[in-house]
Amino acid sequence: MVNYDLLLLVLFYIFLLIIFRIYRKKFEVQWKVFALYKTKIGLKLMDKIAKKFPKTLNFVGYVSIIVGFIGMAVTLIFIIYATYKFLFVPDTPAALAPLLPGVTVSEAWIIAILIVAVIHEFSHGVYARLRNIKIKSSGFAFLGPILAAFVEPDEKQLAKKPTKDQLFVMSAGPFSNIVLGIVVLLILAFVFVPIGSSLTQVNGLIISGVNESLPINNSGLKAGYVLEEVNGVKIDDSNVLSDFVKTQFPGDVVTVKANGSYYNVTLAEHPDNSSIGFFGLAFSGFNVELKEGFKPFSWLYPVFKWLGMLLFWIFNISIGVGLFNLLPLGPVDGGRMFYAAMLNLTKNKKVALKLLSFISFIILAMILINMWPFFVRLFSFIIGLF
Repeated sequence: MVNYDLLLLVLFYIFLLIIFRIYRKKFEVQWKVFALYKTKIGLKLMDKIAKKFPKTLNFVGYVSIIVGFIGMAVTLIFIIYATYKFLFVPDTPAALAPLLPGVTVSEAWIIAILIVAVIHEFSHGVYARLRNIKIKSSGFAFLGPILAAFVEPDEKQLAKKPTKDQLFVMSAGPFSNIVLGIVVLLILAFVFVPIGSSLTQVNGLIISGVNESLPINNSGLKAGYVLEEVNGVKIDDSNVLSDFVKTQFPGDVVTVKANGSYYNVTLAEHPDNSSIGFFGLAFSGFNVELKEGFKPFSWLYPVFKWLGMLLFWIFNISIGVGLFNLLPLGPVDGGRMFYAAMLNLTKNKKVALKLLSFISFIILAMILINMWPFFVRLFSFIIGLF
């Protein structure tokens, strides 16, 4: 079976490599893994939007500042609470993880990052032009295999502007990400989910594992099979299997249908309730298929699924990037907002910088604490290679 995600990913990177080779001289390569392509593309559009909608953008700018500082406080409280639970509450998982889609990388994930980055940086550019701050350049970049975008405002001009103008520019990026995330969530909830439900039906559960210490290990069922029926009852709903098991006892023999064949399974004792039966199967999810009337259009369904996955990643990355950028941490937007606000309050650059450095150190320490399990897994993976 063709892995279309992998095929599209390979073709996507071949396309990017061709672009890089053709325009190699126009790229500025840093540290051998970071390639910048500076261009003036988009600057005229930023100017046009800033000049055409000044009143609307001013209103939205004030909203973005308010949302920005509220988001900063909420995100800071969340990471403090999450760190406390991780350190002092047993079996609490870490709340932070790298921005990776599990163990696989898909072209939808990469394109979602690019879309989020473009909107983030473009918003900074629009508000910079709204406040008559020069944009030196814009463009896109490669950080290894990851695509990114950037807008380069004149930092000297920005630093000379009133605090309000600086906050307008700094808060624009995270705010646009949060708005994008909310809009995409609404599209998923009110468009894609209803359409998907009308097109498809559940036809079984996908088995991801079989408990080798239980009688089911002798049934012939294997990981990867689709469990379709149990004692003649079709598994077309999330509650069918769980409701069925509640009526069975340890030692009962039930007939299940998987991958079109029938198997006899002897139930074991449920680990949480010895009076009811237990299969001993692990599932990775439902097997979803097109309804009969839509099967002639089955060639379109992978496109629909891919668009849904793209929107899913845009939502997750937008909200994650937007909130993370609001943390009062060093060079990110939230850190710059915090510094501008402290400078406005204290009128002293050294004091404002010391306050930012102190809170940045605390936040960075909490981030590293929460990412400790990831570092352990990564280290174990690297050791396993040798």
